[in-house]
Amino acid sequence: MKLLTYKINNFDTPQIGVLQNHLIYNLNYCFGNISLIELIQLEKYQDQVDSCICNENCLKHNIKDITVLPTIPKPTSFRDAYAFRQHVATCRKNRGVDMISEFDEFPVFYFSNHNTMFGDREEIELMPDHFHRLDYELEFAIVIGNGGKNILAKDADKHIAGFCILNDLSARDLQMEEMKLNLGPAKGKDFANVIGPYLVTPDELESKSIDTPFGKKYDLQMSCYVNGELLSKGNAKDMNWSFAEIIERASYGVELFPGDVIGSGTVGTGCLLELNGTEKRDNPEYQERWLKENDVVEMQIEGLGKITNKISKANSDHSILKLKK
Repeated sequence: MKLLTYKINNFDTPQIGVLQNHLIYNLNYCFGNISLIELIQLEKYQDQVDSCICNENCLKHNIKDITVLPTIPKPTSFRDAYAFRQHVATCRKNRGVDMISEFDEFPVFYFSNHNTMFGDREEIELMPDHFHRLDYELEFAIVIGNGGKNILAKDADKHIAGFCILNDLSARDLQMEEMKLNLGPAKGKDFANVIGPYLVTPDELESKSIDTPFGKKYDLQMSCYVNGELLSKGNAKDMNWSFAEIIERASYGVELFPGDVIGSGTVGTGCLLELNGTEKRDNPEYQERWLKENDVVEMQIEGLGKITNKISKANSDHSILKLKK
C-alpha cells in the first residue's frame, strides 16, 4: 500500500488516504478523524483499508487535485542514522583522515527536529545562513508502526510500518562550525527535512528485499537531480547497517513509539559535500557546487516514488553566523 497525508485544495484539514492508479481513496471517510500514525496502529488495518477502497461510496480524489503533505507531518521523533560506509569513508578521505574503526562496530544516529518536516512539491523557504554551503542528502526512512523497548534485530523488521524518501537538508557552514565543539549537528540540520511522497508498506517491497542474518535490506535504485541534472546515484542495498540493527540500538533501554521516523543516512555519492570533496582531491582548482536560491531538488527511489522541492530564500538579513562574542 501507498499511504499518504494530504489536503484538498483550498481545504486546510489534513486527510489520510491510499493511492491506487492515480486515485486517492480518502481513509477518513471510513476511519473517522484519525492520523496516519493512528491508522498504522490498528490491528489488521490493511484489511480494513481494502474494505474501504471496495466501498463504492468512498470519497476519491485525482492525485492532481490534492496537495501532498509530509507523510508523517508531526513524527513522534526523528532519528537519522549513518548506515552507508561508502559515504562515511569517502567524506573522511576527502578531509584527509582515516576511516574510523567504530563505524564497523555499531550503528549510530543523531536526533534531529521532528517539527520541521516538508512534503513533496512544497517550496522550502530558508534563512540566509542556510545558503552557506547548502546541501541535500539522499536518504530513505522508515516509520515505526509497532512500538517497543529493547527490540532485538531478529524481531525488528516487524516493527516497521513502511518506507519513504528522505531529504535531510544541511547547512554545512553552520554544521561544521558547531561540530568543532563536539556537539551537533544542530542548527546545521534542524531547519528542513522532506519525507514523502507516501508511506510504502513492506509487502510492496517484498520482491526487492534481501534477507540477511541482521535483518532485511532492499535493492532499490536511488537518485537525486538538481534542476534536472543527475548528481547522485546509489542503491539502498549498500547499507552497511540494516534498519533492524539500527532499531535494536535505538530501542536499547528506551521505548520506540508508532510514528517515530528513522533515516538511513546518506547513500554513497548522495550529497554535495561528498561530491565536492572527491572532485577537489583530484583537482584543487575545482569550483565547489552548492544549492542556491530557486534550485529544484528531485529525489527518486525505486518503489518509493519521488519528491520534488524548490528552494527559496527568506527576506531577512538576520544571521547567527555573525553572532560571535
